[in-house]
Amino acid sequence: MLYKVYIMAPMTKAKAQVSTFSATLRDLAMLEAVARYHGLNKSATIASLVRREFWRVFPGGTDKIKPDRGAKVESE
Repeated sequence: MLYKVYIMAPMTKAKAQVSTFSATLRDLAMLEAVARYHGLNKSATIASLVRREFWRVFPGGTDKIKPDRGAKVESE
């Protein structure tokens, strides 16, 4: 059974946008466990994981997303 979860991104420089995703109860339980372990809410946990994976895959950024000023960028 899939459940729709509504997530509101934390307030940052850019305006937060409400998003949704579908997850099984098991996936949702795993997300809650990881969030609790890190002391974050589910929204912050997902955003953190996405950011980490994005910079792992695209260390120099993309055409639309550039590294922050002063960030150390390793060559690919």
